[in-house]
Amino acid sequence: MRVAVFTKNRLNPAYAGARLGAERAAAGAGVEVVHYVPDTPDDPVEQAALLDQALADRHDAIVLVPVHPTAIADAVARVNAAGVPIVACVNRLMSGASVSFVGSDDHALAYAVADRLCRHVRGAGHVVLIDGPAESTTTAPRQRGCRDAVARYPDLRIVGECVGRYLYEPAREEMARLLPALDRVDAVIAANDLMALGAIDAMRAAGRTAAVAGVNAIPEAIAAIRRGDLLVTADFSAMGMGFLATECAVRHLRGEAVPAELMLPVELVDRDNCAHWDRPYAERDCPQWDALVR
Repeated sequence: MRVAVFTKNRLNPAYAGARLGAERAAAGAGVEVVHYVPDTPDDPVEQAALLDQALADRHDAIVLVPVHPTAIADAVARVNAAGVPIVACVNRLMSGASVSFVGSDDHALAYAVADRLCRHVRGAGHVVLIDGPAESTTTAPRQRGCRDAVARYPDLRIVGECVGRYLYEPAREEMARLLPALDRVDAVIAANDLMALGAIDAMRAAGRTAAVAGVNAIPEAIAAIRRGDLLVTADFSAMGMGFLATECAVRHLRGEAVPAELMLPVELVDRDNCAHWDRPYAERDCPQWDALVR
């Protein structure tokens, strides 16, 4: 039995975690995993071609983190027509059929992180938001979560917003572009950790500081929490999602019922509890199927 695992890029450590989670699930089930990653980050044309390649390679199932909810629709339709089951992971598919989706509540995740940051700055000050790309299905709910949290505090004002594409360098560049026009920044809410780290470095280069929040709990973010550079993140556990999605695929192939949707709980990570996450992905625990699926 072989499972093809598709992630969006090799730049985001969260996707390295997802690939590792898939490998750990496969090893436990005695199946083989083959990874397909676009050379150009988040490229839908390349991911569609890789889906066709996986069909030609005759895999039994596909675990898919789609780079775009609809731009790979034709390739997904070809997979569906071939009868190869798909388990969507991290990002939902908006076109085509999947056996299951494994992810998290992005609105709740962003709201929890943003509210923690708002309370830290005592509900007052100037806030910058750094969003993911519009084409990602996680971006809009995270935007709403951040805005809903900030709106609860009448003395907080969003003074800047930019798109960091869920990557370090675009976020660093966009934050550096915003800063000269902002005489005051008290808080930065980034929709993932790489963008938070990019914002921190842009502010450091400009001689500025602010309380910063991210999402993902990647090892680099935990190190930043330890240093005091990052206030809080959330464990959007891509490794756990890759693990559970691969287990879903294997169980489905073996004729077992799997849930149509499997959502991981929101867990905030800050200086008080970050020791639990202060280790590389290879040393972190994967979620237990029986604890989440009743």
